[in-house]
Amino acid sequence: MKQNICVIGCGWLGLPLAKHLIENGYHVNGSTTSASKIVMLETEGVSPFIVQLTSEGVVGSITSCLAHCKTLILNIPPGLRKDPKGNYVQKIEHLITHIESSEIKQVLFIGSTSVFADATSIPIINETSPTARSINAKQLVAVEALFQKNKNFKTTILRFGGLFAEDRHPAKFLSCKTDLKNPDAPVNLIHRKDCIGIIVSILKHQTWNTVFNASTTPHPTRKNYYTTVCESLQIPIPHFEFKQKSEGKIINSEKLVRLLNYKFKVKL
Repeated sequence: MKQNICVIGCGWLGLPLAKHLIENGYHVNGSTTSASKIVMLETEGVSPFIVQLTSEGVVGSITSCLAHCKTLILNIPPGLRKDPKGNYVQKIEHLITHIESSEIKQVLFIGSTSVFADATSIPIINETSPTARSINAKQLVAVEALFQKNKNFKTTILRFGGLFAEDRHPAKFLSCKTDLKNPDAPVNLIHRKDCIGIIVSILKHQTWNTVFNASTTPHPTRKNYYTTVCESLQIPIPHFEFKQKSEGKIINSEKLVRLLNYKFKVKL
């Protein structure tokens, strides 16, 4: 019998993930911050709970959401772009207190490759590469450390590149824009299908207490990739400026491919 799984953050990625897990025999407790989504989650077979992380504490039914689950998939974006002064670390500290009081034994923390900085040298980034010094990156790294150092449960950190799917593609946002920077920077994206595939593979192999970077290959330049995608979608192409040398990075996912024997479903 497959165990119960808690998915905190049933949004653009979390809900399709929850649906996939349910289709494969899991029971899923899932969280949302919106009461209007409760019925939708129930319709999809998710046991729904309203949970919201704040700097003052966790609001909602967090105890019930975690109940009877051995594995937690934490998929809450830090929201630091919308709220640069937000204290993501403090929010997660409050959540960890509840996790420690629950039956959770494994945590899969969905992080981001934005913990790494861009550079004109275009570095190849692996899991142990130096992280960026920005405030946002420091908060993400601090949260990773909170989970990794906690002895009450095992944690795997899964850092995704830029997420996309047919209903949400960055090319649609960049279409028509002008004077875009970094035309020669490599693209580091990953399709939602692969995000779900990798998560399922980690669960299948029970691969805990490690860190994975996840970005599909190849890594075409921003100019070439977004021009090609916009042309295929028959929408106006973006225009880049070449006055400054491009900054970027290449996210290396070889560790993930090797340890999980994973084959990416969607190539760029």
